[in-house]
Amino acid sequence: MININSKVFIAGHNGMLGSSIYRILKKKGYKKIITVDKKKLDLRNQIAVKKFIKKNKPDAVIIAAAKVGGIKANIKYPANFISDNLQIQTNLISSSHINNVKKLILFGSSCIYPKHLKKPIKESQIMTGLLEETNESYAVAKIAGIKMIESFNKQYNTNYICLMPCNLFGPNDNYDSQNSHFLPALIKKIYLASKAKKKDKVVKLWGTGKPLREVLYVDEVANACEFFLRKKTKKSLINIGSNVEMSIKNYANLVKKKIDPLVLIKFDNDKNLDGVMRKKLNLTLAKSYGWKSKMNFSKVLDEIIRDFKNSHI
Repeated sequence: MININSKVFIAGHNGMLGSSIYRILKKKGYKKIITVDKKKLDLRNQIAVKKFIKKNKPDAVIIAAAKVGGIKANIKYPANFISDNLQIQTNLISSSHINNVKKLILFGSSCIYPKHLKKPIKESQIMTGLLEETNESYAVAKIAGIKMIESFNKQYNTNYICLMPCNLFGPNDNYDSQNSHFLPALIKKIYLASKAKKKDKVVKLWGTGKPLREVLYVDEVANACEFFLRKKTKKSLINIGSNVEMSIKNYANLVKKKIDPLVLIKFDNDKNLDGVMRKKLNLTLAKSYGWKSKMNFSKVLDEIIRDFKNSHI
């Protein structure tokens, strides 16, 4: 089994999730963490990835590297989302198997599930209906990764799993106005509006504000990663989420209250930018293995707003 003396390769250690996993593993005493900058290793390059894994011989591989983005980015760059993600995960999974990696964890997102499902969503509901069109390319790539892991486990008895988190937020998030996820976008847009003169404190947001979203602080997922790194599981797909679920409008109002109550929020009411109306995950399986979120949402939201002000302004 994996322990603090095992060699653990974190692919994507500079991203929000990867950097969080790196911090948590360091905090828990892991001594042999392997990282590499994407400028030195293109994870889409099959030959380069095979050489890297063969040379470094990790005991575990964590795939936190991915092409990710918000709804507009998914609509605009579908080819990048499907091709980059397919190449990254395929190269890492196959190279890990060839080099006898003991444990592998692939991360995806709750958007892999069909859009018309009874909620909360169980892992068994994967591939039981049509996907949400706006992020279909990303979802198809991640579903291929899930099925690849299931197939390797079945054929080669490998100990590989997929963790599927809900909407993540935290330090080192992407605050790009066009490509970020909804919560960092809310923080940035509302903060910028708060700096305007009183009569101009207006922020225009995409969609209707009605869709419900479940959110989770990224360090919670990193802790889940470390937890399942050590655990043998019968199931290869496990949802990771929280008890926090609100409408986009309510998240916006909460962020406004914390940054500047005088900001006026207006939605453009473009339903095409709403995405799925609800994506709440069923967390029974993760809890049965002994993991559940301990997040204090209001507290960590304060921390992230403070982090944004210190790091991005």
